[in-house]
Amino acid sequence: MTLLNAPTYDPGKEKRKTGLVFGGIALVLLTAVVGVGGYLLGHGWFFTNLRAEHRVDQFFKALEAQDYNKAYAIWMNDPDWQKHPEKYEYTVKRFTEDWTTESPVGVIKSHKVDISKTDGTGTFGTGIIVAVRVNGDHKIFMWYEKKDGTLTYPAPHELEYN
Repeated sequence: MTLLNAPTYDPGKEKRKTGLVFGGIALVLLTAVVGVGGYLLGHGWFFTNLRAEHRVDQFFKALEAQDYNKAYAIWMNDPDWQKHPEKYEYTVKRFTEDWTTESPVGVIKSHKVDISKTDGTGTFGTGIIVAVRVNGDHKIFMWYEKKDGTLTYPAPHELEYN
């Protein structure tokens, strides 16, 4: 190929190349912002803890509504627990007592999920600690077990936040 028979200039092709370069840069920046933003806002890298936060939120909504059967189902991650209650040593009766008369914060009247943090062993942790502000200013730290979706209280340790 010589200068005299060089390919003709295609402005569309150049525009596509430029668009791909800028699009790739924008995608990398967006990924970084979403990843770090989730962590800085207290919802895990790339907002990966939102599922656990939603589950804890649903649990506390059921407690507020005094629907202890639904709350127990969320706690055990077993919507059909009533078909086989003998499967669990922790009975719904004891569960109801623990979240009403024996609760350190009393009957749950209001709640707000604040933050969460992945915790435990392994690269991605075995569970998630979810911090919830209950009945105004009482902080409760729930443990969401990743392998089976069950909840536990109290969490292995507390999170430091305002």
